Amino acid sequence: MARKMLIDGELDKSGQEEQHYDFDLFVIGAGSGGVRAGRFSAQYGAKVAICELPFHPISSELNGGVGGTCVIRGCVPKKILVYGAAYGPELEDARNYGWELNERVNFNWKKLLHKKTEEIVRLNGIYKRLLSNAGVKFFEGEGRVIGPNEVEVIQLDGTKISYSTKHILIATGSRAHRPGIPGQELAITSDEALSLEELPKRAVILGGGYIAVEFASIWRGMGATVDLCFRKELPLRGFDDEMRAAVARNLEGRGITMHPCTTLTKIEKTEDGIKVHTDHGEVILADVVLFATGRLPNTKRLNLGAVGVELDKMQAVKVDEYSRTNVPSIWAIGDVTNRMNLTPVALMEGTCFAKTVFGGKPTKPDYSHIPCAVFCIPPLSVVGLSEEQAIEQVNGEVSVYTSTFNPMKNTISGRQEKSVMKLLVEAETDKVLGASMCGPDAPEIMQGIAIALKCGATKEQFDSTVGIHPSAAEEFVTMRSETRRVSSNKPKTNL
Repeated sequence: MARKMLIDGELDKSGQEEQHYDFDLFVIGAGSGGVRAGRFSAQYGAKVAICELPFHPISSELNGGVGGTCVIRGCVPKKILVYGAAYGPELEDARNYGWELNERVNFNWKKLLHKKTEEIVRLNGIYKRLLSNAGVKFFEGEGRVIGPNEVEVIQLDGTKISYSTKHILIATGSRAHRPGIPGQELAITSDEALSLEELPKRAVILGGGYIAVEFASIWRGMGATVDLCFRKELPLRGFDDEMRAAVARNLEGRGITMHPCTTLTKIEKTEDGIKVHTDHGEVILADVVLFATGRLPNTKRLNLGAVGVELDKMQAVKVDEYSRTNVPSIWAIGDVTNRMNLTPVALMEGTCFAKTVFGGKPTKPDYSHIPCAVFCIPPLSVVGLSEEQAIEQVNGEVSVYTSTFNPMKNTISGRQEKSVMKLLVEAETDKVLGASMCGPDAPEIMQGIAIALKCGATKEQFDSTVGIHPSAAEEFVTMRSETRRVSSNKPKTNL
């Protein structure tokens, strides 16, 4: 029998007979978070079931697959396309390194698409085996909550079977949002963009988030003309403004046409392609229009309202610091809660859930110093506070250290593209509050920086670290001169 939960006084009194359930835990959604929570709960001795819709290479709201958004229609296939797109500019850069490319280099989109699908199928199988090896019962079908301790699975043939369970975990992730623009049915989302039968020659992208700039880089790297339309003055709202500007410069430098402070008003089909109208009166012709306008929590079909689970205004599941809903037996993790929508965060939340409910160790997810990356070309990666957040949150002065340089590789290739690095330091304590980088290998470098920040590293410790030469990463330990000092908006208080 699974170990009982130790929070909120839920341990049964000694000798009291428990109600019998089919399962100790039923997970709805077999993405990264759901699989992690199910596996770890089973390792603690829980009897676990999980359900997910069948895998399909081209997804819609009803398409699933073990592995979820990240594996099937998100991080993994996107990163494969980023790798593919990067080779085009790299081949051009190679000429100045002595590589003679006398013949035209052709790109075979269908071959890359086939390889991408093969990898997704492989990973889908691995995730299924992980569940099986952990002893988790897998049901293929759509899950719905029909009671505080009851889940209904709608199988592929329409058969509905219900199961009783002591705990229910919602881990259904999110889905792409479509804005209500006339002609919106002519546009696609990132789901379809990962599996287009033909590579577009002309693409218009609406959105300024990470999905928008990543697909702009992918299609441009593969030779398409790309127009990127976004509502703000710079893309990547929420990131450090200085780094946003660096990304914008790099995108433009690689041939992407930027349309800041712009949205679309109408999309229509013509003989020449898809005609896109902007609110500035511009008309752009495209083969593909991509809506990259955010994602919404996948709660619409879960029947949560019928059992009293509270949702917020975005229809995300409201949870406490342990990922528990207002219904004591129902929990939620990952993008469906709209907390911090990153795959590694869902994994962390799944681990904490298993420890809390079945491991006898109440554990809250720790959202401090979580690094993230935007896989545009070149990429952006950050950890900790942005300069704007530091000004808003820190009680005192913040020292800003920056470095802008042409990477050594570019000095020979001739590519005019700067890397930008930044450190934010609390002046009073010398503690490093944030780090960011836009340039080649930024995510690989930032993972190590994140460990330092998690350990509370100071600028003095950064300065005393010997760099690896020649490398871009050594800039983080050689930024000795303060670029500027900014003051917090918060009033200084003496505690």
